[in-house]
Amino acid sequence: MSEWRIEPYRTDHFADVRALWREAFPDDPPWNAAEVAIPAKLAVQPERFLVALDGGRAVGSIMAGYDGHRGWLYAVAVRNSHRRRGIGAALVRAAEERLRAGGCRKINLQVRATNRAVIEFYERLGYAVEERVSLGKRLAEG
Repeated sequence: MSEWRIEPYRTDHFADVRALWREAFPDDPPWNAAEVAIPAKLAVQPERFLVALDGGRAVGSIMAGYDGHRGWLYAVAVRNSHRRRGIGAALVRAAEERLRAGGCRKINLQVRATNRAVIEFYERLGYAVEERVSLGKRLAEG
């Protein structure tokens, strides 16, 4: 069993994270692609973009954000080869710690309603399904 660690994202992690996201989110729209999402995140609260590293390679990721009212989690992913090792839970806890340290009192996240396994993952971490309707509006493509 290999050892892994969590640290802030660095630009030399890009290729690994892009491959991770392609594996974890194969149906994501183009505006969620690493080439678009990572530069945008690095412009806003880059310290809340974390990766799990195994042997120097990024095998997990999480982005967190805080707007002063709510915290959000995004792009939580672990390589298929590294699942069931506690990496995803550790990434969520690390992001929660950073959000809490910034004054955040509540975290939201979105999961596709049909993704029961991921919903159960978050429920095991203390998250609960809230009766809300998620609305969105694209202001720009890409």
